[in-house]
Amino acid sequence: MQLISTIAQLRARLSAEASVAFVPTMGNLHQGHLDLMRQARLHGRCVVASIFVNPLQFGPNEDFDQYPRTLDDDCEKLQGLVDVVFAPGVNEMYPASQTVFVVPPPIADELCGAARPGHFQGMATVVCKLLNIVQPQAALFGKKDYQQLHIIRQLVAQLNMPVEVIGGETVRASDGLALSSRNQYLNEAERAEAVFLNQTLRSMREQLLSGARDFGMLEAAAVRALTARGWSVDYVAIRNQSDLKTAGAGELVVLAAARLGKTRLLDNIEVNLHP
Repeated sequence: MQLISTIAQLRARLSAEASVAFVPTMGNLHQGHLDLMRQARLHGRCVVASIFVNPLQFGPNEDFDQYPRTLDDDCEKLQGLVDVVFAPGVNEMYPASQTVFVVPPPIADELCGAARPGHFQGMATVVCKLLNIVQPQAALFGKKDYQQLHIIRQLVAQLNMPVEVIGGETVRASDGLALSSRNQYLNEAERAEAVFLNQTLRSMREQLLSGARDFGMLEAAAVRALTARGWSVDYVAIRNQSDLKTAGAGELVVLAAARLGKTRLLDNIEVNLHP
């Protein structure tokens, strides 16, 4: 495994590779990331992982400075799973002030975008830069960040990028909590409570499969249940899988984002309703 920190070195290293599969991350890797690396091996002879905490996608009051940076530990975990780790510094990715941005589709202003203005513009910009730098044939992203995955699919399709975007299933702890680098912010009591978010979504899924169709009522009930237990809820929403617009019937996804203490947690669960 080779650790590379400059764009020029990376392009030289990949210039002779016939097929590249790419997994972009912000580091502080957990089992969900490592599963994506294993999947990537099925889609490219050379597997590249990037580790870069992107300042453009953090708001002024968010956790950019506190976000855990664990490069040595990450590289140890990646041994035997990837061929190249690309770990650029901020000055390498942004040698001058970034004045050109990728403007994401309108859905970027809803759900997580409503709570984190500018987040998806920063994310889409850095993903576009990374895909241009690595030029992979396939790129893998986790489904836990469902809205992000949807926006990346739109970015690649509408900008005619020759990249197959592959979504990896959410990896969970034994109690159902979706794995996330931010889970380590939870104290012991919060960690025990955190599983209730997934339990809430699973309950909504069961109600939908049992015939419930008043989506607004289901969403409101979930918000009330979470709030009553001390959560600060950004949203609970039932949307179409295909475009994340207001749900109709068929292939749906239930999405939620809520804060427990200082930690913002995301989760989602797909629900396929057949007429």
